[in-house]
Amino acid sequence: MLCRVSAIARSVSLVAMCLAGPATALTFPLPPPGEDIIGEIRVVKAKYEDTFADIGKANDLGYLEMVAANPGVDPWLPGEGVDIILPTRFILPPGPREGIVINLAEYRMYFFPKGENVVHTYPLGIGREGWGSPVATTTIVGKTPNPAWYPPKSIREEHAAEGDPLPMVVPAGPDNPLGPFKFNLGTTGYLIHGSNKKFGIGMRVSHGCFRMLNENVLELAKMAPVGTTVRIMNEPYKFGVSQGRVYLEAHAPLDDQGEPSVVDKHTAVINSLLKREDVSSGYQLDWEVVREVVAGEDGLPVEIAVPPTSLASTDHSLLQF
Repeated sequence: MLCRVSAIARSVSLVAMCLAGPATALTFPLPPPGEDIIGEIRVVKAKYEDTFADIGKANDLGYLEMVAANPGVDPWLPGEGVDIILPTRFILPPGPREGIVINLAEYRMYFFPKGENVVHTYPLGIGREGWGSPVATTTIVGKTPNPAWYPPKSIREEHAAEGDPLPMVVPAGPDNPLGPFKFNLGTTGYLIHGSNKKFGIGMRVSHGCFRMLNENVLELAKMAPVGTTVRIMNEPYKFGVSQGRVYLEAHAPLDDQGEPSVVDKHTAVINSLLKREDVSSGYQLDWEVVREVVAGEDGLPVEIAVPPTSLASTDHSLLQF
């Protein structure tokens, strides 16, 4: 039987000495066909003044994924010398590896540039409660550097009701909430853009748009042309294969509007598994570990399958979830 804790420990031990240093963008070679995992989990030691927001920004990670990967650690004052897990290992989202793929449940974007054998991945702020981000397939229809912001009527009314009236237009500059660049999407009313706020990436903070770190949106602007496909999904449970082993990555489920969701986790996990016929028919899953991973919702890929060569001797009670 597999052990969730030891599986995580094996991943962390590979790079446990990769401590704090200059951060680089999260760009990885694409794995070969049949392989789904990129990156490695890393560990850094917190400095006295560090917060999860600071550590996340320096490592292209969002606030909530930092919290999920480090249960029990104070995100505002981790403490001098405390080991902080950086969840920089990912199962690629299901479906074609092309264009931009956004997974709401993990507050993360994956970009597969055409003709290149790499993937770039970035943390995102998504729609907050009452202003959910859509699940859709669309395209980039426009790109604008230094955009002005024209707050829609609904947002002006919300701000006015809170005693914070907005002008009809906010010009480009440090007070503009769109940051230094915006992408218009074919789904009307939604953008991918930067931000004038230091906090909120990797959280439910927007009015439905997708908020990026400014350096990330500027990097993406150089690579993603108009016409790029944007596929927005909501997959809290991702299954993947790496070197003959099956992994599961679990995140807190959101409903289709990007809000916290009370779901039938059994059904959700099985539905995600059924999308991977190679996994559901070719391996014996250890459902005890699956239950632990789903309960943990820490966003770390964990090995969950007994190798196919041991199917004959496997306890079939593991099929019960």
